[in-house]
Amino acid sequence: MSQQFSLFARMGKDLPLNILQELTQQLKVSRVMHKEVISLPPTTSMHDVKELMRTHRISGLPIVENGELRGIVSIQDLIYALEQNALDQPVSAFMTINPYTALIAEPVMEALRRFEKTGVGRLLVIDEAGNLVGILTKGDIVAGLLHALHEMYAQEEKAQQKRQPRYFFEALDSEDTSLTLRYQVQFGDFTHGGRASAHIKQALLQIGASPQLARRVAIATYEAEINLIIHTNAGGSIIAELRPNQIMVMAHDRGPGITNVEQARQPGYSTASEIAREMGFGAGMGLANIDRCTDNLNIWSAVGVGTRVEMIFEVPPEETSSSA
Repeated sequence: MSQQFSLFARMGKDLPLNILQELTQQLKVSRVMHKEVISLPPTTSMHDVKELMRTHRISGLPIVENGELRGIVSIQDLIYALEQNALDQPVSAFMTINPYTALIAEPVMEALRRFEKTGVGRLLVIDEAGNLVGILTKGDIVAGLLHALHEMYAQEEKAQQKRQPRYFFEALDSEDTSLTLRYQVQFGDFTHGGRASAHIKQALLQIGASPQLARRVAIATYEAEINLIIHTNAGGSIIAELRPNQIMVMAHDRGPGITNVEQARQPGYSTASEIAREMGFGAGMGLANIDRCTDNLNIWSAVGVGTRVEMIFEVPPEETSSSA
């Protein structure tokens, strides 16, 4: 699997990688590039280049003459000019000619491949006539993909609302309705991290929960799931009990336990391993995020015995058929 997708895969563990691949193929460079570009003529002195880079906090500037792209000057070029004590020289003496470019109408996928192949930090965007129309960085692509993912999920939620029952549990007819979902979570299994929370979210949407409620439950469950992967000795279990008026999700493990529960609930406190931190986890916000999403959070833990996290979500009256 190409390394260019590794960052995007961490955006959401329940997001299939093929969706990201599809987005990078469909999304055009024109959607993610910066359209407002500061350009300079070849006669600009390197001293002026230095001031522009400092003022605007940028590390590269395209060089344009009569509307035609001539080259690009980077921070490395500026450093070389400083070493040569040649800040009074024109930028044409230091710029890189024939810079790497991206076409405004080409897919982001092609730009990603070019970034990976060349190792450059930016691509100059040109139209079919070769005119400079923008500039593109890898950060622009990440931001554009996040925005596209947000739009995609919003559209999916609207479609889901049209398909789903009008009220929570309306699809089930029973005097005492409940649904229990169980999942096993393995220690260190980052590959499947988020599986339980994704399945619980999907189940809630299918039985009529609002996207807002399903999202709250999924976020809290995901944090508890990751804690089982990071902090236990042998993983644990996630059990969700879904009722018309209340949802309870329990994360249970027979791991090392928590020495000080109140301290562990403080934002930023973490005992994650270096491996987990290198993978982008262990920021110490797990329990804080759970607390923010739940209506009631109960934690029982004993050192050497294990931990049980109980997350309770009240179903708003407007989501139950009895209030219609």
